[in-house]
Amino acid sequence: MSSAVQTGASPGPVAAAGFSRRPVLALLVIAAAELMVVLDATIVNIALPSIQSGLDMSDGNLAWVVNAYAVTFGGLMLLGGRAGDLFGRRRVFRLGIVTFVLASVLGGLAPNEALLICARVLQGVGAAVAAPTALALIATNFPEGKQRNRAMGAYAAMAGVGSVLGLILGGLLTEYLDWRWVLLVNIPIGIAVLAGTTVLEEADRDNGRLDLAGAAVGTAGLLCLIYGVTRGGQTHWTGLVTAMCLAVAAVLLVLFMERQARIAHPMLPLRILKDRSRAGTYAALLLTGFGMFSTFYFLTFYMQHVLDYGAVRTGLAYLPFSVGIGMTAPIASKLVVKLPPRWVAGPGLVVAATGMFWLSRLTPHSSYTATLMPAMFVTAAGLGCAFVPLTLGAVRGVDEADSGSASGLLNTAQQIGGALGVAGLAMLAATFADTRLPRAGLVYNDAVDQGDTALVVRAQAAMTYGFTRAFIGGAVVFLAAALIMTFVVTDGKRETPSSRDGLGQ
Repeated sequence: MSSAVQTGASPGPVAAAGFSRRPVLALLVIAAAELMVVLDATIVNIALPSIQSGLDMSDGNLAWVVNAYAVTFGGLMLLGGRAGDLFGRRRVFRLGIVTFVLASVLGGLAPNEALLICARVLQGVGAAVAAPTALALIATNFPEGKQRNRAMGAYAAMAGVGSVLGLILGGLLTEYLDWRWVLLVNIPIGIAVLAGTTVLEEADRDNGRLDLAGAAVGTAGLLCLIYGVTRGGQTHWTGLVTAMCLAVAAVLLVLFMERQARIAHPMLPLRILKDRSRAGTYAALLLTGFGMFSTFYFLTFYMQHVLDYGAVRTGLAYLPFSVGIGMTAPIASKLVVKLPPRWVAGPGLVVAATGMFWLSRLTPHSSYTATLMPAMFVTAAGLGCAFVPLTLGAVRGVDEADSGSASGLLNTAQQIGGALGVAGLAMLAATFADTRLPRAGLVYNDAVDQGDTALVVRAQAAMTYGFTRAFIGGAVVFLAAALIMTFVVTDGKRETPSSRDGLGQ
């Protein structure tokens, strides 16, 4: 990668000799793995009604089909990234993919809700191991310059497109096959990824050791934080359990950081955060996850409960989002060669905020082609520009031995941001909706069951008002991320001519 957007220290002779001799195939393997684990964060969402009826699940347990994956995925990624540094990234990457595929088989064949939720927990464990090691393997397999820029661009695009593709694919599989296929579809993808790992080169291992005590404290703190935030969004932050989880999370995370600062072999080397630009990039990543995941959440509810779209139509309606990210992410990967990352990510986040403000103009009668489709495209185009420089900036200048930890922190920031966004903006949406019609969501469900058309219309109008206020909140968050990129992140040096080598060369 260019010295403007370095992802690691300059490789020594051993590392240079270890770069993949088949870079295109290596990139396909890494991108496919990232697509699989990110896709699974959303693919189940559209299938939830079918899962509920198929397994006779309560509303509370149904929510954990989604949350069990998010909690374990977000909570264990620092541990997964550090394990890759210590025990070999390719080996740990394979372990994560195997765990993920086996959990997908278990979930797809689950005869009851308990086994399904356990399978989702195991999927989260596999994803938490595979995702950070996949990103770290880019530094192992691609030299700095155009090769690593393009690889990072593909990785970042998969991170964005995967979430949207999960919604589209989830609708199609649920409608035309069965809800179980939203999990079983991971089997062929996972097997292909495992077969392709033979083209990946292994990195030198760190000579340290795994800080089990720190791992336990840090992971427990993250799990409590994500669980507390997720539960807070469901209970409007009034429950005792929510307060206790957040308090315990705060104590554990403070203890974790204190331990990392004083031990010889930390799970999260604090030197990663001492660089101002890298720390600012992590903050921007958290805010980007905050806005993006909540956007999917509210748009899905708007399309299904207000516009009365079915599962397939809802999934296909997200195509402009995929197109927007897919178009601009490759452009961003080229721009970061010539421009500092902040001058690519900052304007991209402003464009994404513009799209969110456009979404805030939605009404219960808005046209898909005139309002919803172009607004989604603009939002996605801005995010596509932001993903690549944010991903590059998060691991820029990190020592080779710390790449896994930095990658784990990147993914953790996105997941925590997403959990905060859904929980926080859901409360905001519900608060504004209640000003038009108290408990609008519950009233809507009751009105649909009773066939009360007039009440359904009132509830839809109230819910739409709440959704649009949440979109404004998301826009403000994107603007905050843009300000961080502009005023906190500093310019890097440009790429040196000697590093300008193509991906396939």
